This record gives sequence, structure tokens and C-alpha cells, in this order.
Amino acid sequence: MHSVTIMGIDINAALADAEKTLKEDAALSSSARATMTLLLLVIQLLLDKLGMNSRNSSIPPSQDPNRSSHKKKGDEGNGDENDPSATKRKRGGQPGRQGTTLNPVDTPDDVQSLTIDPCALPPGTWKEVGFERRQVFDIRISRHITEYRAQILENEQGQRCMATFPEGITRPAQYGASIKAHAVYLSMYQLLPYERVQSMFEEQYNIPLSVGSLVNFNREAYEKAAPFEEAAKLWLRSSSVLHADETSLNINGKKWWLHDAFNSVCTLMNVAVQRGHVAMDEAGVLPYFQGTLVHDHWKPYYRYTCTHALCNAHHLRELTFAFEQNNQQWARHLHTLLLELNKAVTAAGGALSPEEAQVWRVRYRNILQEGELECPPPAPEPGQPRRGRPKRSKSRNLLERLQAYEDDALRFVEHREVPFTNNQGERDIRMTKVHQKISGCFRSQEGAQSFCRLRSYLSTCGKNGVDASEAMKDLFSGQWPAFLQEKMNELAAHAGDR
Repeated sequence: MHSVTIMGIDINAALADAEKTLKEDAALSSSARATMTLLLLVIQLLLDKLGMNSRNSSIPPSQDPNRSSHKKKGDEGNGDENDPSATKRKRGGQPGRQGTTLNPVDTPDDVQSLTIDPCALPPGTWKEVGFERRQVFDIRISRHITEYRAQILENEQGQRCMATFPEGITRPAQYGASIKAHAVYLSMYQLLPYERVQSMFEEQYNIPLSVGSLVNFNREAYEKAAPFEEAAKLWLRSSSVLHADETSLNINGKKWWLHDAFNSVCTLMNVAVQRGHVAMDEAGVLPYFQGTLVHDHWKPYYRYTCTHALCNAHHLRELTFAFEQNNQQWARHLHTLLLELNKAVTAAGGALSPEEAQVWRVRYRNILQEGELECPPPAPEPGQPRRGRPKRSKSRNLLERLQAYEDDALRFVEHREVPFTNNQGERDIRMTKVHQKISGCFRSQEGAQSFCRLRSYLSTCGKNGVDASEAMKDLFSGQWPAFLQEKMNELAAHAGDR
């Protein structure tokens, strides 16, 4: 257990002495004993809270002031795998990485020929034998204005006929689809505040753009992406493995909730005022899902009658807390076992045979049996009336949960499609937290809903090899990326079959 010292006093040792005295002092009245027990429990809870960090709890690394002091090489599932301070590797590119190199192209946009002044050459006969080329990559930032001139014809009676403008060209001056796509891309994908997008367009492109126009662009994109949201619901319902996660949102100073359902090829985020199953039912995915749902053991997920798989990154953090703060050796052993088991599954190609899996299950159960001896359930106080289930420690609750949900915790062992963790979900919703760090909150429910739908669309496109900028251009040009159009056609055909 990590020792906590305040003003030279070892708090852990003082607590142990107080608990020993409480047990041995027979002269204490029942009321004094109950009061002392309660105070010791409160102090222990405060110590546990003090000992929580991003390695042993769900505290995000960004809110962990001592993050760098407790990282250890080899930890998995804590979100620090890519942080240079977490390992002894040097900063920069690592061996075996896929690098990016700027290479010359065969078709440059501009060619400038450089010649030699003949007067600078030594005496002799010189002839051209070739050239050496070097390319400079640069960008040109400029606006492009297209003017449409509709011909007007008039006959001898003064009647006039005018040529038809292209569809959508309705005003003397208006913004084009590329401007709208780029503005929404900067706002929703790069997370720039409206004022910074406005400043960029004025300074870089010499295009005046009001905040109101940006709001309208986002609203238009939100409406255009509505068919995607309906298709995503059907797509996710029919998947074999689905992940789910949720996080809080600040909308105009009030706490709302973002619910995320996703797999490796599709993402769907929804915002709701509630956190529980009512909001997830309204999202329209989980009530119809019959595959394997990967999540972090939040109880409302178990309302759904699908197969469940638990995130072992959460288990690893809780086990770390148990052995670092509560000195639970069984937790240390199980932490090691899970990491070794994950490596064995990966080495086997993603799944173990039933016989191999059973060997690991026996080891898993044996460690939890050790935990029963090391961390037994609390015994009722003698002479005290029993009121409900006795209070368990965090370590005891974890032990009982790992026993009761063994199949869900080890689902990844024999099922190739089920991952070891639910980290993909945390990555999918991470940008929501980044947005709130930049902007503080969403100003309205409409803004949060637009963010969720458009980020879902852009995330899905990214998972299928379409970059965000191209995806926004497709959206405003009235077409879908090829993969999405194909999937929509497939889903529509299946719906017709039913």
C-alpha cells in the first residue's frame, strides 16, 4: 500500500493502530464504537480518493496532476502507450514505424527552367545533356469567384426570355459548396471556434463570413446528413460486435450525456438529457442489437438481451488501485495474468482453442480464490442490527464482480472479433472532450446534436478510408462517398426483403 504522510504523520499506520485499538478496547460503548468505525471508514474513503489517478481509475490523464510520476513501462489500457514519458524510448520516430516522406511528383503544376550564362563557362564546346530537377511544394490560398451570365433575349413586342441559371444559384452573390464544406470541416472536425473560422476566411481568403452564416452552414450539413444517421442505426444493429460508451456534455451550463455506439466501420453518437436506458432506447440501436456488446460494465447496458463483453482496460486500472492502495496481492497476480492472456490470444491469431482457454480460466479462478482468503466479505458487527447488505470495499466489490462476470470478462479469449478493451469507444468520443476544452460548452442542444451527427459521419468516413475534407465536399455536393452509397443501397434492399 502506498504510504500517505501528512505533517510527518504516517496516516496509514495511524489508521491501522486506531483499528487495532477499536477491536481490542472492550470498554468502548456501542455508540462510541459505531462513531469511531464510521470516522475510520470516512478517512479510508478519503485516502482511497487521494490515491486515485489515471493509471488506477477512470480519471482522465488530462485531469491527473501527477500523471508523469506514476507511469510504468508495460502498462496497458491506460491511454499512455504513445506518451514518450511512459517508456524509456527516445522521442521521435520509432523503429518499424510507417514514416511520411515528401517525394517529387511526375506532373508539377509549374516548371521553371534554369539556364547557364555562356559567358560564365570555361573555353570549349558545350552541349546540353540533360537537367537536374528539384521541386518545392507550396500552397496558393486564394478565392475563386464564378460569375454566371444568363442571356436575355427580347423580341419586337418587348417580350423577354432569360437563360436558366444552374440549380441552387438564386442570389446575386452567394457562397459556394466548397466554402460551406471547408467552413464546416474547420468547425466540426478541426474544432475551431466560429470567430477563428471567420477570421481565417477574411485574412486568408479575403472572403467576408459572419458567425450567423457559419451557424447556417452547420445546420445545412446537419440536415443533409440525416439519411446517414438512419442508415447508421440499421448498419450497427446488424453488426456482430458493437461497442458502447457514454460521457457527460456541458450544454449551456447544464449536464447532458453523449451516448456512443460504434464498431470498426461505423460510428453513431447521440446527445440526451438523460444517461440511462431511456436515452439509449431513443437512440434506436441497442434495443434491436443481438450480437456481442462491448462496454465498461455500466449496469444499464445489461438491460439489453444481447451477449456482453467487458472492457479489460477498466479491470486493469481497478486492479492497479487494489494492489497499490489496498495491498491486494491477488489483484497484482490477476493484473499480470490478464496481460499475459492478452498476449497469448494475440499470438494465437485472435482466439484460443477451448482447451487452451480452459487452462487460463482455471488460473483466473484460482487467483480469485486467493482473493477470497485475502479479501473476505465483511462480517457483521457483533450485537449490531443487520441493515441490508454490509458495505464492501472497492477491492471486494471488484473481486465479486470478476467472479460473477467471468464469461463476459474473458469473452475475448475465444471470440476473434471481441477485443480485449473498449478503448476504441474512448477514442471515438475523445474529441467531444477536446471540443469542450476549447469552447467550454455547447451553447445549445441544437449545436450539440449537429456536432454528434456530423462527427459520426466524419468518423465513419475516416474508418472507411475517406478523409474528412473529402467527406464534407461530398455532403454539400449532394452525393455520398462510394462506400456509404453502396451500404445504403444494401440496407435498403434488405429492408425491402423484410
